[in-house]
Amino acid sequence: MMPADNHTFFAPVTYILTGIPGTEESHVWISIPFCLMYIATLFGNCLLLFIILTERSLHEPMYLFVSMLAAADLLLSTTAVPTMLAVFWFGAGEISFAACLTQMFFIHVSFLAESAIILAMAFDRYVAICDPLRYTMILTKSVIGKLGLAIVTRSFCFNFPVIFLVKQLKFCRTNLLPHIYCEYMAIVRLACDDITVSIWYGLATAILVIGLDAVLIALSYGLILRAVFQLPSNDARLKAIRTCSSHLCVILMFYTPVFFLIFARRFGHIIPGYILILLANLCVLIPPMLNPIVYGLKTKEILKRVINVFHRWCRGSSLLS
Repeated sequence: MMPADNHTFFAPVTYILTGIPGTEESHVWISIPFCLMYIATLFGNCLLLFIILTERSLHEPMYLFVSMLAAADLLLSTTAVPTMLAVFWFGAGEISFAACLTQMFFIHVSFLAESAIILAMAFDRYVAICDPLRYTMILTKSVIGKLGLAIVTRSFCFNFPVIFLVKQLKFCRTNLLPHIYCEYMAIVRLACDDITVSIWYGLATAILVIGLDAVLIALSYGLILRAVFQLPSNDARLKAIRTCSSHLCVILMFYTPVFFLIFARRFGHIIPGYILILLANLCVLIPPMLNPIVYGLKTKEILKRVINVFHRWCRGSSLLS
């Protein structure tokens, strides 16, 4: 740790993740729900991927997008949560500068990828309801593959500048990072020089990427609702809305905490820091855990195959015993 008044700049070799400031005595208790949510995330998303990839009848656009979302959820949670648990359980907060930048990069890549996948799923629902006769012609496997490549490319391209912005910053205060994983704004605020460009790039990315995705999703659902209300019977309307219910839940679970966190960081200076850190952690934990549950319970095809998988496992266990 270096004093702030001598302005001796240094390139940090390591950072020390301090955990959630003000809650040090409760770290073990906080870690319990975090660990349980991570286990549920791993189990749910791996099971979802296994079912979709092994069942040929589920190799359809909607389920392929669900598998992409499950993969992004696994990347997001696995990049961040083991570090959280190491800090909570062992106080092992030391992380090299390169590892910290790598973790930060993949966390943000996962976030942008999830937002893009949710947008692609909105387009899928729009085509399925507004142009059902051309659904299989528009959303071919080739098109889905190109969309997946575009999602990955966009996520990487918007996050590469973040690496260079952080690497050019000069540090003179401390290498203590008041967080439980490497997060962009937490690192930037340790710098001694002007961080205006870094802050505005983060805000611009949030608005131009996540904000634009949210606007396009809202536009898609506006067109979907217009098409639904033009259907001749109430049963047809309810059926159409029911096919969107899982996706709507995923939208709310992802965008509600993300937008609250974005605006709280920029304008909510009265909010305690530990609340913002907890909210950032919940953005990493809650959607990846709940997404497979939502699709597993609300999608009959997936639920039926989940029950079949458990039935086979139980029958195999009884035979072995």
